[in-house]
Amino acid sequence: MRSYSSKPELLAPAGGPEPFYAALAAGADAIYCGMGSFNARRKADNFTDETFEAACRAAHLAGARVYVTVNIVIKDEEMSQALALVERCWRLGADAFIIQDWGLFFEIRRLMPEVETHISTQANIHDARGTAWCKAAGADRVTLSRELSVDEIAAIHDAVDIELEVFSHGAICFCYSGVCLLSSFTSRGRSANRGMCAQPCRLPYELIDETGRSWSKPGRERALCPRDTCTADMLPRLLDAGAHALKLEGRMKAPDYVHSIVSAYRAQLDDILAGREILEETAQARYRQLKRCFNRDFTTEYQEGRSGDEMMSYERSNNRGQIVGEVLGSKPLGNTKGLKPDDKRRRAAWTRLRLSEPVGKGDLLELRHDDEFDQFLTALAPDDACADDVIECRTARPMPAGARVRLIRSQAALDAAEAALKRPVARKRAVDGRVISRIGEPFAVELSCADDPSIIGRADGFIVEPARTKAVTAEDLIEHVGRMGSSPFEAVSFDIQLDEGCGMGFSAVHKVRAAACEALERAILTPFDRRRSGAPLDFAAIAITADSCLAVAPERVDPSLSNSASAPSRDDAKCAPAPNTSPEICALVTSTDHAATARAAGATRMYMSVDDLLAAGLSPVDGCERGIIPVLDEVSRQMDHERLDPWILPGSPVAVATISEFALGAERGTSVELRSCIPVHNVACMRALAERGAAGAWLSPELTLAEIERIAPHRGSMELGLMVLGAPRVMTSEHCILQVAGACIHDCANCRLRTRDFKLKNIDGRLLPVRTGLNGRSHLYDGVALDATPQIPALLHAGVTRFLVDGTLMDADELACGVARAKRALDAALAGRTPDKRMPGSSSGCLFQGVE
Repeated sequence: MRSYSSKPELLAPAGGPEPFYAALAAGADAIYCGMGSFNARRKADNFTDETFEAACRAAHLAGARVYVTVNIVIKDEEMSQALALVERCWRLGADAFIIQDWGLFFEIRRLMPEVETHISTQANIHDARGTAWCKAAGADRVTLSRELSVDEIAAIHDAVDIELEVFSHGAICFCYSGVCLLSSFTSRGRSANRGMCAQPCRLPYELIDETGRSWSKPGRERALCPRDTCTADMLPRLLDAGAHALKLEGRMKAPDYVHSIVSAYRAQLDDILAGREILEETAQARYRQLKRCFNRDFTTEYQEGRSGDEMMSYERSNNRGQIVGEVLGSKPLGNTKGLKPDDKRRRAAWTRLRLSEPVGKGDLLELRHDDEFDQFLTALAPDDACADDVIECRTARPMPAGARVRLIRSQAALDAAEAALKRPVARKRAVDGRVISRIGEPFAVELSCADDPSIIGRADGFIVEPARTKAVTAEDLIEHVGRMGSSPFEAVSFDIQLDEGCGMGFSAVHKVRAAACEALERAILTPFDRRRSGAPLDFAAIAITADSCLAVAPERVDPSLSNSASAPSRDDAKCAPAPNTSPEICALVTSTDHAATARAAGATRMYMSVDDLLAAGLSPVDGCERGIIPVLDEVSRQMDHERLDPWILPGSPVAVATISEFALGAERGTSVELRSCIPVHNVACMRALAERGAAGAWLSPELTLAEIERIAPHRGSMELGLMVLGAPRVMTSEHCILQVAGACIHDCANCRLRTRDFKLKNIDGRLLPVRTGLNGRSHLYDGVALDATPQIPALLHAGVTRFLVDGTLMDADELACGVARAKRALDAALAGRTPDKRMPGSSSGCLFQGVE
């Protein structure tokens, strides 16, 4: 039997009160949910203060914990509201907060150090170095990237003593979390980093080459749509690897989904922890239960260290359910004599099905044939039936023989969830009882939580007297004290200390037991009730804002920052570059020839990705001597360190995109520039990361001009930059998009497809360029070029001093024209002239429309 240093936590989703109580009833150890608008599922029902407080109370009485997701980037003007939300939820009973934004994280650590903080998967942490940085910063837990293998999780666990949370079941994002801009740029500003993702990755796309030829194979229409994770069969491996919290995805799902997946994983986990053998029949039943919840089919490719076709749901993005049989044939209802063939096909029919799996009465079945994939039907199972049975369902029209039958909604799951929600107490907490019955002393009942014996409730009652007739027995006391009734407790053991010959009325015993239950409730809830004492902090005065850099409450002032200047107004402020710097046109180039072209056109600061530097045959020292700044990847897993780490040189500039690379750069004394993959949306974030070693930051393309003007004046000594021309990168995925062509040779270095100019065409006809690296990771770019050069005067006015032309997808002529255009705009700004208008067919990105 395995033993674990701490009990693993089954962490369940809840998008509102009903899924919350369904998760609690099904056995979740902890439940994560959203409050207000600062969470990555803003479209979920979420909670009010009243329903959240009641949910926390129910969870704590049951021995469960409650986490609040504040897992989006926070706009500067929202910081005080976000902090107030955290404090309010903490007072209402939240146990911890799941956070993406580094500004919010460090403000919570500064202002509310007693609050438990977990780093969200949106923060893009995927190695031991990044995890250790989070721990040193004060995090209590890190939620690792979904892409990590079991071996990588184990390596992080062995290197860093911190709780690790891993996704164990549910939907997978195609893009690495926290760096996806596809929804922002193609769905009218609905940002995945702000909780409003439109899920464009689930839509159809066609892979097109430079000639317009389609390379998408039939049945592979959804090039960006992964299957769902399901790790039920590999929980022992995850636990052995050091996963502390097993996270189940689904805050947009209904109570029956939540109840089903939580109960299945609860049973599986309990068997593993108890060392019980899981019989094949039991495993199949649990798998059947999971398949009858919403799913896009299941995969464990990431956990196994792979990212091939096997992880993709190319055919469909909606619920696949479970295949339970096939159609044998149909016969129309009623007489069809004299009807035209098309009329016959539209008539209701009796359809015969042969089952391969059992079904239950009321189950919703989907009937779909490969030859008529979009012409599917649904029907209800008329009765319970077993595998190999032939049943007959009424359908809206006949279905051809051979059509697959899937069970896409389980009536049993609906019934189980409904029954759970009707319970007066969602889940009772196991308690150990101690009964003291000594003649001449008060009768006493002491209850302690079985999962935490330090939590005790005790009540003393009547004076025990000798029996006048029949003496009570230990069995009598166990029976009557054990009647916990409508309390939130359930007795699992008793220690009876009973003198011989005691007599008493059982109604008096019941009163003492009830008082002991009330005392135990108070003991459980008192630590949370104490949080309500004291006046709440005034975060409007405390938070770092553009109008008051650090106007904190007097007793909590940070003396080192208390004299910061206020932001200049747009009307009277002068252009304010950082000290000893001049504004520069920068270029991201793909070769040394590219760099020469950019320099000739007026760029003074060159950037190149590590892979392009290596392809050019340059060493880190060579690159430094040539004045080329290395650009490190958005992903820095352990497998990437050997390739990326040598480019982080002491005293030299480097552009980093992960916390891991940032940590190494700060340690080596490198002049670290934060790429926009580490989003800086507020002053608090900018200052916290500057204090920890960031010399500069490339601002997020999701910021509006007004938001940049709000935060940039408070950059201190940080250099701020912004991409002003080029194709924005909107996705980075571990999966190679080119695999949709069905021609993968599993050898990226010799893959000819990588040399082609491929694009994905979406349902609106928009063409999104695709590039795949030597490591098989793919990058997706927006097909509409960004041109923010007309805004260079306003950006310079705010304090932005670096303006980037991204030449990744440009040839030499395009790069030269782009750099020259940006240089003209900068020269115009410095001379007080108006720059050229935006290029026809280009976009200003999010500078004016912003993101939700």
